[in-house]
Amino acid sequence: MPAALLAQLDCAHAVTASPGTTYNVSFVTGSQVPAPVCAEGQNNPTNLNHGAWYQYTPTALITAVVSTGPENVDTRVHIYAGNCNALVCVGGDDDSGPEYTAQATFTAEAGVTYYIAFDDNWSEENFTFTLTEDTFIAPLFSQHFVTVEGNKDCVVDMNGDYLDDIVAPHYQAGVDVDVNVLYQNSGAPGFTLQTRTMPNTIYRPDWSIAAGDYDKNGFNDLLFGNGGGAALVLQNDQGTAFDVVYETAQYVFSQRTNFVDIDADGNLDAFMCHDVGPNVYFKNDGQGGFDFGQGGLGDWSSGGNYGSIWIDFDNDGDMDLFIAKCRGGGDEAALDELHRNNGDGTFTNIAAQVGWANLHQAWSAAWADFDNDGDLDVLIGSSAGAFGTFDPNNPLHAHKLYRNDGNAVFTEVTTGSGYDTFATPSLEHVAHDFDNDGYVDVLGGGNKIMHNNGNWTFSPIAIPAGSGPIGDLNNDGFLDILNGNVAYFNYGNDNHWIKIHLKGIESNSNGIGARVEVYTTTPGLEKQIREIRSGDGFRFMSSLNANFGLGAATAVEKVVVKWPSGTVDTILNPDVNTPLLVVEGEHILGNGTFEAAAFTVYPNPAKDVININGGNVMHADIYDLSGKLVQRTDVTDNKISVQVLAKGTYIIILKDAQGKQHTSKFIKG
Repeated sequence: MPAALLAQLDCAHAVTASPGTTYNVSFVTGSQVPAPVCAEGQNNPTNLNHGAWYQYTPTALITAVVSTGPENVDTRVHIYAGNCNALVCVGGDDDSGPEYTAQATFTAEAGVTYYIAFDDNWSEENFTFTLTEDTFIAPLFSQHFVTVEGNKDCVVDMNGDYLDDIVAPHYQAGVDVDVNVLYQNSGAPGFTLQTRTMPNTIYRPDWSIAAGDYDKNGFNDLLFGNGGGAALVLQNDQGTAFDVVYETAQYVFSQRTNFVDIDADGNLDAFMCHDVGPNVYFKNDGQGGFDFGQGGLGDWSSGGNYGSIWIDFDNDGDMDLFIAKCRGGGDEAALDELHRNNGDGTFTNIAAQVGWANLHQAWSAAWADFDNDGDLDVLIGSSAGAFGTFDPNNPLHAHKLYRNDGNAVFTEVTTGSGYDTFATPSLEHVAHDFDNDGYVDVLGGGNKIMHNNGNWTFSPIAIPAGSGPIGDLNNDGFLDILNGNVAYFNYGNDNHWIKIHLKGIESNSNGIGARVEVYTTTPGLEKQIREIRSGDGFRFMSSLNANFGLGAATAVEKVVVKWPSGTVDTILNPDVNTPLLVVEGEHILGNGTFEAAAFTVYPNPAKDVININGGNVMHADIYDLSGKLVQRTDVTDNKISVQVLAKGTYIIILKDAQGKQHTSKFIKG
């Protein structure tokens, strides 16, 4: 039988709730209204007059669930920790239960007092609630509430410390525009809010936002995509304000925006998808200004350009462009486009060649090396049904998964992958390794992560978070998701990781367009690749750091960074479970910045064979001075044949029996 207990008026007099007991709840005049609002999706209270308060203190670490009833009574619940004078949200819910009831699940720690509060935002009817305790199961993500006004679609470093911050451009009627930034604290949990002023612009980031250091002053700038145009907003040399705004002079229905070095001159350009015309871009003049350009990168006269993503799909060292396109009614503006960089400033659309020029409805595509074979594969995600009727029998409404087989050949592997049965459409599809097992997953629709099982199958895993910007918001090496005022912190696991920070010198400052490679001896994870991108998915801006999960691997053989300039940096034996900063040009093979070799090679110069003195060498990689791998071989009796090499100077990396690597230089005579 329900316990005939009346909830007390305020937090200070909250009724103690016991697991397994059902409580009657009614609202009383003069009761304390719960604040702050913790129920996701309803962050703006509209009609709050009353509250009802309970408290609960578990005796063990458990998973707690608060469920309301009966059905059709619209309830909302907030879960707090802290004290009554400083309440902090730890959970909450509005409509997760059947027929508008609430069901809030949260992790409850032994000895901590939690406050369970209800409000009358939707109804003043009486209802009941039950608190239950379940065996603790570590969640994939836990809710952490942040408070900042503005458009919270961007997670990126804004002060040059490589920690991911929360960036929120803020527009308010009658008030000048500004940018609120929650700077991630260094060495301590949490964030520090600072407001950065900005000249007024009519083009707010209603459709998309991108970030990158456009003027190479060490501080990231912003690019807003809007239904009327686009705005490029530059941060000053002190990182204290945004003091320059460039806007498109003509009408541009700007969808996805990206920063990318289109012409490979070492300066970032600003690219904008145009929904109703050929795409446009600001070509960086190297002086902080721009030359406006249109055409050559998606020229369909009626547009249809939605989710642009810059990738090197053919491994030739320059950035290509894929555009996910969408247009109803069979309009040919919906033909997806794959623009191959010809290396001379021009691009060729080869979508028809690879079999993608069809009327598939997509707003974004997730590009990653899903099988760790050294090239980029792709999920072209379906958006059909997101704003209309989804037809499961229409192949143009389905997700499409493709394996990159090289030479501009892609093989569709959707059947049997899990994407043939997981049909939930979404505007957003992004590729990240969320559990750090070394295989890249996909976040798309339906509050699901499609977990990469490492064998070209993907399994849907339910998460509380939806699509949003992604970054490491607590610097623990695991990727988190931001949804409005809720940061979903990755609970983490025992998998290892390494996080790469880049500082470009000859290339753009962020290393956008760089290819980062991580090598281990763990089967399946011998080589992983990431690309540094400004803007993936459709709307959001995620971290510019390269995050690698290492699974059970406790060591990394080497990290290789291939910069847009052509410079190749190689770092041997970096530490795991820690960030690694790579400055362009500081780790070029043979420049003396590596650890001194424990081995010597002779004769030097060598003609046919080089001998190794100093220990037991198991393997050798030989590079020319440009960083190109020219020979790879296992080593027997500490001898290596070099007959096939042309005359010149080479760098040799030797791996010993303990897996450590050492470098030396030799001349082939």
